[in-house]
Amino acid sequence: MTETIIEIDHVRKAYKKSASKELLVLEDISFSLKKGEIVALLGKSGSGKSTLLRILAGLVPPTSGRVTYRGKQIRGPVPGVAMVFQSFALMPWLTVLENVELGLEAQGVGRDERRTRAIEAIDIIGLDGFESAYPRELSGGMCQRVGFARALVVHPDVLLMDEPFSALDVLTAENLKSDLLELWRDKKTNTNAMLLVTHNIEEAVALADRIIILGSDPGFIRADLRLDTLPSRDLDVPECREFVDRIYKLMTTGVGGKTKHAERARQIGLGYRLPDVDPSELSGLIETMTSFESKKIDLPELADEITIHIDDLFPILETLEVLGFAQVLEGDIHLTSLGKQFSEADLQERKHIFAKQLVATIPLASHIRRVLDEKVRHRVSEERFLTKLEDFLSEKEADRVLRTMIDWGRYAELFAYDFNSGMLSLEDPGL
Repeated sequence: MTETIIEIDHVRKAYKKSASKELLVLEDISFSLKKGEIVALLGKSGSGKSTLLRILAGLVPPTSGRVTYRGKQIRGPVPGVAMVFQSFALMPWLTVLENVELGLEAQGVGRDERRTRAIEAIDIIGLDGFESAYPRELSGGMCQRVGFARALVVHPDVLLMDEPFSALDVLTAENLKSDLLELWRDKKTNTNAMLLVTHNIEEAVALADRIIILGSDPGFIRADLRLDTLPSRDLDVPECREFVDRIYKLMTTGVGGKTKHAERARQIGLGYRLPDVDPSELSGLIETMTSFESKKIDLPELADEITIHIDDLFPILETLEVLGFAQVLEGDIHLTSLGKQFSEADLQERKHIFAKQLVATIPLASHIRRVLDEKVRHRVSEERFLTKLEDFLSEKEADRVLRTMIDWGRYAELFAYDFNSGMLSLEDPGL
């Protein structure tokens, strides 16, 4: 039987908003990380991937449930676990060597051993010769290599990675992924398991032995997939492409086979987390879709056509569905009759259609418009709506949702907004 290193048992995470309210981030998460495997956590923004990673590292406690490392419950930072972050998080006043030594210094390792191990880690990760360089002298890819060296130098049993390649250009990221896999396969480190948070489906398929797909609001496990039946990890191989298609279908289909559109019809309320999408992105994707010959468009094909990451594509798809412009089913997307009408309309008609759909489908839009209509001067401070949103969302998320709603409302000419005063109105303050 394969040795279990980390066990997650019915983990739930919620943050207190007030004495009687909480923000639920993760719900009933259970899975294990075993020796000799790379596991990818895949999910869209808001699914709690990074929160879960920090719980596994002992940086954040779960609200309920149990997390164990080699049979012992985690109650704080775990000595056998190291993490690589999305941002390089290097100390700019320290050299590469000194940055890599930081973790060892915190563990109380002596200077001579510290230096020997740091130089070895720098050599393994391919930065030999840059020991005395400062972060400002390095490229983004080299800075992230320093991040990997800093994690590996402590000889971690488990390596946790929070989107470590997302801040890099494509070629640099591919190079670093290849080098990391080579280190893993050649057993050049003491690491026995790796867990990678990513939003990139192709990246997960190329790197992982298992892919755990998280749903969102709150985060929960949608699927736990093994990839050991694939003949290779070459994404041009038909079996790999079929696996990628399968994941797209899973991420665009609700629990029990229901479409995500049907799920959202029940979920959308005043506190609905509006996708962070610009109206121009919606128009651009609709126009791109009209250029395809087929009415039903394969999502991986669409993503390739517009060269966009999953974290950027899914919010646009969700917005198109919510507004009734498109429908996503089993990994394919097609425009509705309203979406086709929108694509053929001029700018003013598009604004009219957009405004009508906002009021009809987004409770926050209809609430703002109703409040403005009822006021004698048709003017209301944004604070009123922020306070209302904070009944459902964190302060930061409430602000993001209102900013998005203001952008959508201004584009649709549903209402106006004065940045200086923070007032929403039915009259444009610039006129």
